[in-house]
Amino acid sequence: MKPVTQYTKSGRINIAYQVFGSGPVDLVYIPGWVSNIDCMWACPELVDFLLELGKVCRVILFDKRGTGLSDRIVELSTLEERMDDIRAVMDAVGSVKAILFGHSEGGCVSTLFAATYPDRVISLITFGIFAKRRYSPDYPWAPTDEERQEIYDMIENGWGSGEMYLESLAPSKANDKEFMDWLVNYFRSGASPSAAMVLTKMNTEVDIIDVLGSVKVPTLMIQRTHDIDVKIEEGRFIAERIQGAELAEFEGEDHLFWTGNTKEILREMRAFILGVKPKVHYEEKLFTFVVARAISSTLLSADLELIDQYVTQYRGKVIRHNQETFIAIFEGPSKAVHCSLDLAKAFRGMDAKLAVGIHLKEATVDEVHLVSSETEECLVAVLKQANTNQILITQTVKSLLSGSGLNFTQVRPSFETRSCEPVLLYQVSDHALTYGPLNGMPHVQLPQNDSFLENVLQSIETHLDDTCFGVEMLCREVAMSERQLQRKLKAITNKSPNQLITSVRLHRAKEFMLYSQDNIAEVAYQTGFSNPSYFSKCFKKEFGLSPSSLLQSQN
Repeated sequence: MKPVTQYTKSGRINIAYQVFGSGPVDLVYIPGWVSNIDCMWACPELVDFLLELGKVCRVILFDKRGTGLSDRIVELSTLEERMDDIRAVMDAVGSVKAILFGHSEGGCVSTLFAATYPDRVISLITFGIFAKRRYSPDYPWAPTDEERQEIYDMIENGWGSGEMYLESLAPSKANDKEFMDWLVNYFRSGASPSAAMVLTKMNTEVDIIDVLGSVKVPTLMIQRTHDIDVKIEEGRFIAERIQGAELAEFEGEDHLFWTGNTKEILREMRAFILGVKPKVHYEEKLFTFVVARAISSTLLSADLELIDQYVTQYRGKVIRHNQETFIAIFEGPSKAVHCSLDLAKAFRGMDAKLAVGIHLKEATVDEVHLVSSETEECLVAVLKQANTNQILITQTVKSLLSGSGLNFTQVRPSFETRSCEPVLLYQVSDHALTYGPLNGMPHVQLPQNDSFLENVLQSIETHLDDTCFGVEMLCREVAMSERQLQRKLKAITNKSPNQLITSVRLHRAKEFMLYSQDNIAEVAYQTGFSNPSYFSKCFKKEFGLSPSSLLQSQN
């Protein structure tokens, strides 16, 4: 009954996915918080729900990076990286367009994906989703900091013991011991305690309110009126801001869609799926705009060539330039910000200076060739506030950068839009980056991947079999001090550099043992361990079983 688990690459991260169903349209299920696509098939209620969906759709399941069966190396990710995971899975199964079904936290990335890539989305279905996870006067239904702290305490003290107090997610099943035992094991198999903690803290900072108005695809929102975890008022708030969204309210308290009145939920979803007439093409979508100005110099042809290389590396496009400024567009804010940081670093290495402004805005697709006057006016207003060597971002951009490991400082003054609404501005910095010459030589080097973390992972994998490779060599390759590297990796992965190097080696060793014929000692040497005995000890600590036990389980 359980579909075959397969893997595809999202950047350098392995994403686990499954495909089943005989329906004529594709549906991608984006789970909430944590998941494990293998464990899903051990819950009869969830299996029944999924199989019913499979009668009207080809259903695509996946575990987002850092959870479930996907790579556990990265324990912190941005919404943008999760969008990349969705695209990677869709591409792997040949899905050009799909229905997105986002549950709880999965609704945030589903909504952002629908606004950013509308031409790849047939429609959007959500269940029990939120726009923010932190109380504010304009969103009073979100948990307070004290309530979020209770969740942190539960993860810290109860994740390993099983005392996770998950009854509030499915009150109708609170007295069903078999179901609750499965639910506890499902969450524990979906993430380690540290991964669950980091992911939860990241979610606390997510805010997609400013994105809601940019969703144009047909949208069905489903929510139970007495859901304790996500209030019905949140669903109403979101539905009012998504153009043409339908909100179906059902009686009940369960936050899980596969418990309670599931037949009604399925009936509503089926009618919506079969009744939607997808739009062939959308004229507008979300873009992240970067506008930059050269300070006390002009942009020569060599400078523009360097800029174009960086922008292209981050899947962006330069759409306008002159001798003083340039404007580029990106698929998401993380790519735009990291590209800007790297460009600033490169220009400093050449004794040149930039001022940068970054804003997320809905715009017509034609603006990849011709920027509208309204967009240009907004970008100029942001750039006007930026000083030398300063990168300024708007509140909308900052809200989508949770999990990026970047630092933000609010600056004044803000500026007002045409509607006279104030826009807050923040200076963005990455203190882990070093500027200027290294060893007396200017350091101007294009990034190898889309992010700092992927550069680190590539460096480790390049030296996988080198027993001498350690933190010192890693620091040289990523051009930063050990203290800086330590601080940034701890913020992003909750691991020290040594722990990350060991973890990467052990995960690759596990893959080698599963898919090659080499013995344990050979695998140890191939992954940088000079002592097979020490390798076995580390392996057991990481995975809970010895290398020999793993091999025996495969026979």
